[in-house]
Amino acid sequence: MEIKTIETHPFEDQNPGTSGLRKKVKTFQQPNYLENFVQSIFDSLDDIVDQKLVLGGDGRYFNRQAIQTIIKIAAANGFSELIIGQGGLLSTPAASHLIRKYKAYGGLVLSASHNPGGPEEDFGIKYNVGNGGPAPEKYTQAFYRRSKEIASYKIAEIPDIDLDTVGTQKFGTLTISILDPVNDYAELMQTIFDFDLLKQSIGSGYITLKFDAMHAITGPYAKTILEDMLGAKPGSVINAVPLEDFGGGHPDPNLAHAEELAEAMFGPNAPTFGAASDGDGDRNMIMGSQIFVTPSDSLAILAANASLIPGYAKGISGVARSMPTSQAVDRVAAQQNLPCFETPTGWKFFGNLLDAGKITLCGEESFGTGSDHVREKDGLWAVLFWLNLIARKRQSVADIVTEHWQRFGRDIYARHDYEAVATDIADGIVAYLREQLPTLPGKAFGDYIVLYADEFAYTDPVDGSVSKNQGIRIGFENGSRIVFRLSGTGTVGATLRIYLERYEPDSNLHDQDAQSALAPLIELAEKFCEIKKRTGRNGPTVIT
Repeated sequence: MEIKTIETHPFEDQNPGTSGLRKKVKTFQQPNYLENFVQSIFDSLDDIVDQKLVLGGDGRYFNRQAIQTIIKIAAANGFSELIIGQGGLLSTPAASHLIRKYKAYGGLVLSASHNPGGPEEDFGIKYNVGNGGPAPEKYTQAFYRRSKEIASYKIAEIPDIDLDTVGTQKFGTLTISILDPVNDYAELMQTIFDFDLLKQSIGSGYITLKFDAMHAITGPYAKTILEDMLGAKPGSVINAVPLEDFGGGHPDPNLAHAEELAEAMFGPNAPTFGAASDGDGDRNMIMGSQIFVTPSDSLAILAANASLIPGYAKGISGVARSMPTSQAVDRVAAQQNLPCFETPTGWKFFGNLLDAGKITLCGEESFGTGSDHVREKDGLWAVLFWLNLIARKRQSVADIVTEHWQRFGRDIYARHDYEAVATDIADGIVAYLREQLPTLPGKAFGDYIVLYADEFAYTDPVDGSVSKNQGIRIGFENGSRIVFRLSGTGTVGATLRIYLERYEPDSNLHDQDAQSALAPLIELAEKFCEIKKRTGRNGPTVIT
């Protein structure tokens, strides 16, 4: 094949965030923008010649065009085999699994996760390393450095690839393998969960379910596993066809955006179990009849009951949570004498712990849960875990949650998101919070006495790397917390996330409405950060 070297110039805004580079589609469509970033990745990696690369995305607008370009650049840079999901589709956890199963050098995942899709919306690309997990900071920093000095990229002159036919194509020394995106992942799930029990429980009508794929990548996966393999009634998976604009919706699995599912689960004749996943399939929302399970509680419940699942019957080595996630899983770990780690937000921070065997389960409050089966959070895995628990325990979702609270207490929890805040205002809020930190410990605000106030920093216990400025924490003597953090997943302005947590050990008080129970902390959060005052807003964009 003929390889061309194309002169280019750097773009100054190609600094990968928490989960890769995310920008508006039109930004990526600029001449040389995508090419520069992909070449910067390849230039920063060692010994990529004759290696395998996994490639796929969530099917959002620009996915297919970007894949064709990346194929040509990967070919020019010497990869010997590209493993690509049929139609250019791969869920993020499925991509992680393929990297691990086929011992690929790494993979490129095209997604902006839960962000909207379409010509005027968002696109993203991230690199996953050989363990299947997101590239750690030393990699992403290298990509950014290279992107600021790049002067040319290499591209092979080969025709566009047929992405829709499963099979192998050859171009000189390059092999392109188009795989069914679901098969390998479905086989992995069968090694973890009791599919026979699930088939029996669903077939008998003991479990009825509704899964909202939100017109995103998990549609084909959920249809195959839940309906075809486990026997859920046709139509149990709704919004099942992946669309480039996610049907005009916002593929974020929460009560605000998965409105159709929420209405069904809180309505009459609700199914036993409800769930949703996001754009790229790595997040999950869990519901039962008349109940929503917070992601923090979900992680704790999975950890407390892991021994009931075939794949974890021999026990788990430890657990980890992102810092803003509630301390519910900490209480499980303490009672079961398990190691428990608190990391910054970003799945890449769990990778070292998983590879070192220090943890088996991990999760984030932002609807991500996972285990050592891959190196990404995994939405459909969490759904199957919950279904397996319901089938094994013979309890409803509400009963499982209530039993857990009675045993461990309830961490009453909420997240308030203020989206698309002007960057200068958001930076001003963070600066204002930092100024207050030294003055807060020991101060009393009604019943809340400040125990500590700091900016979270993390030292990786495996490689010793340090990550600073990972969110502002204000903790109180009664165990309550307020956390403030600027999110790195948006593409317009900044998103300020405020996390509120209050521990309630008294089972007679477990049924409180979270927003009412957290009202004093909500008032304190405004006192500390003044976001309503500074933005003129009446309240958060989204409450979860």
